[in-house]
Amino acid sequence: MSEPVPLLAVNAIEAVYGGAIVALNGVSLTVAAGEIVALLGPNGAGKSTTLKAVSNLLPAQRGRLIAGTIRFDNAEVNRHSASALVRRGLVQVLEGRHCFRSLSTEDNLVTGGLARGSSRPELARDLERVYAIFPRLREKRKTIAGLTSGGEQQMTAIGRALMSRPRLLVLDEPSMGLAPLVVQDIFERLTALNMSEGLSILLAEQNTAVALRHAHRAVLLASGGSVLEGRAAELRGRADLKDIYLGRTSFAGPSAVSTAD
Repeated sequence: MSEPVPLLAVNAIEAVYGGAIVALNGVSLTVAAGEIVALLGPNGAGKSTTLKAVSNLLPAQRGRLIAGTIRFDNAEVNRHSASALVRRGLVQVLEGRHCFRSLSTEDNLVTGGLARGSSRPELARDLERVYAIFPRLREKRKTIAGLTSGGEQQMTAIGRALMSRPRLLVLDEPSMGLAPLVVQDIFERLTALNMSEGLSILLAEQNTAVALRHAHRAVLLASGGSVLEGRAAELRGRADLKDIYLGRTSFAGPSAVSTAD
């Protein structure tokens, strides 16, 4: 029996900025339907660039793919605009808790539904769903987003993405700048959403401990390439993970250190 086609397949991609600065040099990963995959690595490893490539956002920053392929739902990502990908179900939450700071929390959420083309009844139903996932946002629904806490802004950014009804939610550094208890709460709610609705999630994260606790699998990047891939539970037990992460352990390539079957 043939293997099922993954929801997302990134195959040996290479990317440059400005036509000269090499940002990615051989990144490969897959995300199956209903799976949480963590993209790990130190600053400068290529995590954010990989996520931008997945969402076809590189051209907005004078970047482009020069090799490899990215397929979402078995369709070439580069043949669709970022907004079209959102309508197809690939939705990204950018690094930095991006909100429309002058709009209320609820108005921020509504923009996510409008990006999908939701009707008024759909917007109402999806708002209730997001408020059930993040009850704090219901309390802050009329508050200007720029006046809410960092954790509430991150919940707003994620909630806005959920309003687009993603099949694949792409998160860039969701824990950045947040208190540990807030990070734990957000990750637990995302994990619960994955378990109850089968939402697929790809996240880039520097907090290795948190990411490996909630992900099914993880891919480690270093110097713009994939160097380690495996089940999160097995990676948590690797004594050399920190050394590989920090570049203190040499390796011959992904196949030499993979824990996958």
